[in-house]
Amino acid sequence: MEIIINEIAQRIRDLRDIMGYTTEEMAKAVGCSEEEYIAAEKGEVDFSFTFIYKCAEKFDVDMIEILTGDNPRLSYYSVVRKDEGLPMKRRSGFNYYHLGYRFKDKLCEPFLVTAPYSEEEQNKPIHLSTHEGQEFDYIIKGSLKVAFEDHVEVLNEGDSVLYNSAHGHGMIATNGEDCTFLAIILKKPE
Repeated sequence: MEIIINEIAQRIRDLRDIMGYTTEEMAKAVGCSEEEYIAAEKGEVDFSFTFIYKCAEKFDVDMIEILTGDNPRLSYYSVVRKDEGLPMKRRSGFNYYHLGYRFKDKLCEPFLVTAPYSEEEQNKPIHLSTHEGQEFDYIIKGSLKVAFEDHVEVLNEGDSVLYNSAHGHGMIATNGEDCTFLAIILKKPE
């Protein structure tokens, strides 16, 4: 299932209009300038995971509704077979596959993520983002350099980290190869 940027932008625009939010209010909610928000809403730039997640929080909808226009329907259990997760290609080649996209009223957002190795990113500061709740990352293959506001950790196959994702965090693949990991975003309790 290919997710088209313009379709996501249209759904975000429509939801903002329905909810009566201004572009300024939405920019504040997602943590960007109003100009950056307007460009995203026009489909002029790709969306980060954090942008979509924060829009879904502000609109009080499942992020799958923003991504696909569909509402998840299953409430007892949901199986996603190998290579059948809902794909999201976001942020410098990172590939996210949502592993629970058919399940409604989720308490978490489970993803299989592949972070591409980039030699040029190895010595640059890692971009930090935030979102409500907590995040659990488990390394399946490769190594992941995870930056927090004041610390950096390198995680290898079999390592994991659980953190408060309201604090700045970011990551890149390291040690010369792509990194595959399970990321579970736990929503903030209401």
